[in-house]
Amino acid sequence: QVQLVESGGGLVQAGGSLRLSCVGSGRAVGFYAMGWFRQAPGKEREFVAGVRRSGYHKDYSDSVKGRFTISRDSVKNMVSLQMNSLKPEDTAVYYCTADAVNRGLVSKNAQSYAYWGQGTQVTVSS
Repeated sequence: QVQLVESGGGLVQAGGSLRLSCVGSGRAVGFYAMGWFRQAPGKEREFVAGVRRSGYHKDYSDSVKGRFTISRDSVKNMVSLQMNSLKPEDTAVYYCTADAVNRGLVSKNAQSYAYWGQGTQVTVSS
């Protein structure tokens, strides 16, 4: 049974930092792209950041580029998201995700991802 277990998140003031981590298990061949989506109340789930298995090819949404950094340890099936200079509009439930297909890129489409974590709340106060 594949599982993605997230940790981190919480409440922080605007301008502060948080770090999210996610560990995957239950898949012998590991995962291809891994990443993070987020969903704020009343809004659709949106892509935040993703990284391919190599750990070198990364992609970010324009809204977080320059503030968030994604990293990966493919041996441990772990992906992390360092979030700096947080803004109130970053408030959302953040979901770890993993792709079971080698697409040769980081997909920004939530439909591409077969596996999801349970989500962790990030709240940024103004």
